[in-house]
Amino acid sequence: MKKILIIHAHPENQSFSSSLRTTANEHFSKMGYSVKESDLYAMRFDPVGNKNDFKELNDSKFFKYQMEQANAFNKELFTDTLKEEMDKLAWCDILIFNFPLWWFGLPAILKGWVDRVFAMGFVYGSGKGIYENGIFKDKTAFITMTTGGPEIAYNGGKNGELDTILFPIHHGMFYFTGMTVLPPFISYSPARKTEEELKNEIDRYKEYLNKLDTFTPLYKA
Repeated sequence: MKKILIIHAHPENQSFSSSLRTTANEHFSKMGYSVKESDLYAMRFDPVGNKNDFKELNDSKFFKYQMEQANAFNKELFTDTLKEEMDKLAWCDILIFNFPLWWFGLPAILKGWVDRVFAMGFVYGSGKGIYENGIFKDKTAFITMTTGGPEIAYNGGKNGELDTILFPIHHGMFYFTGMTVLPPFISYSPARKTEEELKNEIDRYKEYLNKLDTFTPLYKA
């Protein structure tokens, strides 16, 4: 049985982005998979990595975040809330980032989740490899994303190539840790779509989810 982790980053539960999150949860649950979610806004997840991530510090005189992460991993000093998110990540087979594109990147709350959960010592460093030697070679990841701008604005439009926009996530987060990275699902400008068009988008997402095993990965260890 596959294990699915959805990291959802949208402040409105009635948004189309949230509908995509629900669609994925229902899809994988009906397949008999185990599904967990981190609804970051509902959790009021703190995106700011700082001294509060740790039950105690190794060096109280000069704070080095990465060094404290590595120390905390080795000595089990991460706070319980943060350790819960790390345990979810270690548990899953498939990781989904579900979010709206904000300022050509992740919403701050999701970027902060990566900063704090993809911790040194846990995900990389301390003798762990990266890319094809990363520790998450057994995991698959993909993006489910909505945009404000229409499709014509990307991939030849003024907003630029989506491959370039999503490179820091696909390559710098997923593949950096060894994950197999699938092509993203993009729903362009849902705020401008009719109810019928939104229904068609949900159907398109269901079709995408049904075909996950057929996609050629963007990156594979």
